[in-house]
Amino acid sequence: MAAKRPSRPSSASSARPAARAAKAPAKTAAKGPGKAPAKMPRKVAAGTRPAATKSAKAKAPPALAQVVLAALEDMKAVNVKAMDVRGITDITDMMVVASGTSDRHVKSIADRVVQRCKEAGYRPLGVEGERDGEWVLLDLNDVVLHVMLPRVREFYALEKLWENGAARRA
Repeated sequence: MAAKRPSRPSSASSARPAARAAKAPAKTAAKGPGKAPAKMPRKVAAGTRPAATKSAKAKAPPALAQVVLAALEDMKAVNVKAMDVRGITDITDMMVVASGTSDRHVKSIADRVVQRCKEAGYRPLGVEGERDGEWVLLDLNDVVLHVMLPRVREFYALEKLWENGAARRA
């Protein structure tokens, strides 16, 4: 294709190598600083990785709880209530109770929470009640999630059970 281009005056062709020469140091300079920042984040990342890993392990339950609550919000779960039950029971750290508008909605909420938790690296220990869809229990070790239809939630009143237990212990 270069042969098909019209020829330019000699002054333009002499300016062209100068422009290339001017651009060449810029590219070299861009590569030079490009190498330095590439090395610096590696050093910074290498220095901070162990601390980040330790803090991530220490804060695993809150991160899991955030994943669960974000998934519930994404699926428009109704009347979500998260209760810290560490002082009440050794079973789990957090109990989350949410409602769905229909049995299909309850199932899809539970499925989305499982999906998001797996994406975040958390595997559920157990899922119960998905077939019926009236009450799905999802055990994530540090977080236990109950997704229920409103009538089932009202009948069992789990929030009152755990809140009253907290009131007696305190």
